[in-house]
Amino acid sequence: MSTATAPGRPPAPGAHLARKKRLFFPFFLPAVALYVLFLLVPTVATVVLGFTDWSGAGDTPEFTGLANYSELIASDAFRYSFLNTLLYIVVGGVGTFLLAFLFTMVLREMRGGKVVRAILFFPNIVAPIALGMFFGIILVYRPNRQGLANYLLESVGIDAVKFLAPENITWVVTGCLIWASSGFYITILMAAVDRIPPYLYEDSDIAGATPWQKFRHVTLPLTWDVVGVAGVLWTISAVKIFELVFVLAGPGTYSPPIRSWTLGVFVFDRSFGDQGAPAYGTACAAAVVMILLVSVLVVALRRLMRRDVIQY
Repeated sequence: MSTATAPGRPPAPGAHLARKKRLFFPFFLPAVALYVLFLLVPTVATVVLGFTDWSGAGDTPEFTGLANYSELIASDAFRYSFLNTLLYIVVGGVGTFLLAFLFTMVLREMRGGKVVRAILFFPNIVAPIALGMFFGIILVYRPNRQGLANYLLESVGIDAVKFLAPENITWVVTGCLIWASSGFYITILMAAVDRIPPYLYEDSDIAGATPWQKFRHVTLPLTWDVVGVAGVLWTISAVKIFELVFVLAGPGTYSPPIRSWTLGVFVFDRSFGDQGAPAYGTACAAAVVMILLVSVLVVALRRLMRRDVIQY
């Protein structure tokens, strides 16, 4: 004779929620501690040191008020650095996204588009220093032993160009950035395009829409939120440009000519340059300018890109 077992008592309402609450702080507190220790504290320290004169370990920071910021305003090196950084953000961003949108329109209907997408992404897995050395070999100006670019120009009867001269380096770095960065944003935009239902493009084809009309009225509106995020990522990365400029513009000395500097190079020079004792206070002030610049641009970009989400 078998005995029936009573079914288990169902869990009390809210028991699952209580267990989740108990797990919240063990996971949350370590993340907050790491965030405060490695991001918030250094940021606050940078802001504070921006108002001091400090030469590093062994020296006591001396409060100087706004003297470091006055020095920045009066410095030709800082003006070049600030304007070059803005140029990389604006011109480099426009060029990168134009190229990314162009490839997005082409790859969407192209056989083997995923393979091409992977190939275009390849420069993003190469270290920026290696890319700088690669472009330096191609663009070098050296009579009777030219780089590839000048060799091709001379082979068709055009005089060699000093691509890496201080007056040209900013535009050369901009072109290199566009070439190296486009694959990353093509991958992001193509991932957003892959979510768009195919029937929308089929309806567009039936209506006789051109590729530009399909991009303008279907692709762009339905990927607008992703485009906004990509724009923020570009702004943050462009403000920190350092390696390409340092490698391409460096004439073999410790730092490149000031006409080619970015804010990242300026901070490096004031911290580790060959100008004598380090000026960490000035470097921190320039770093604060970088933080303010990226904050203002990101907020402005997010407001500019704000739009109601389209459901599909």
